[in-house]
Amino acid sequence: MQPSALHVEDRDDGVRVLTLSNPARRNALDDGQVARLDEALASAPGKVRAVLIRGEGGAFCSGYDLNLLSAPTGDRLPDDALMACLSRLESLPLPSVALVRGAAFGAGFDLAASCDFRVGAEDALFSMPPARLGIVYSPDGLTRAARLVGVARAKNLFLTGRRLDAKEALAWGLLDECLPAADAETRALELCRTLAAQAPLAVAGMKETFRLLTRPALSDEERAHLREVRARAFASEDAKEGRAAFLEKRTPRFRGQ
Repeated sequence: MQPSALHVEDRDDGVRVLTLSNPARRNALDDGQVARLDEALASAPGKVRAVLIRGEGGAFCSGYDLNLLSAPTGDRLPDDALMACLSRLESLPLPSVALVRGAAFGAGFDLAASCDFRVGAEDALFSMPPARLGIVYSPDGLTRAARLVGVARAKNLFLTGRRLDAKEALAWGLLDECLPAADAETRALELCRTLAAQAPLAVAGMKETFRLLTRPALSDEERAHLREVRARAFASEDAKEGRAAFLEKRTPRFRGQ
């Protein structure tokens, strides 16, 4: 199987294009790819003024490798590195755009939500399956979704695992624009060029202000409690059953333990 990769292209117009490449798994993320994405975000040279994130082929990102979502190791949760990477993306001083074609599931959904803007093709499809996998998603990811679509709609997505097509995603505010596939990449690059042409200090300052205004209002004690809740879910029998059922393409048999 072809290993996952991240292709980095720095364009003359100040746009850094990051392309997820794991075509055999519809660009699913693994630990190595998360590390490469985190490094590409942290190391953007001074000439980079905007970031475009896309997937190779017909999918944006089908989620996080389920084989990695096992029981916690010590005090480390299985998705700690992923959540740190998405936090870096969200707090990046550079504006970011997700070009969403095809599946944006789980971590792919959250990756798109962590960007400042989302341009979708008409075949874009969003889903958040943690309830079907027996796990509790990160409070930061839940907050990102609630900010974009509202609490009621975020509950609808996370608690049912339903799939949201591009038309619904646009109506709900998850997508900023929805275009035919042939036009979506052109528009996403055009938006990046517009963002790259703005004053960098002004963009960075306003992004930081928005981040502080909308960050989760959780105390350290509340965060610690939610981390314990997530750790129990990751280590549960239901989580094992959810992963197995997903991989075996069958209905899970949850027992609440």
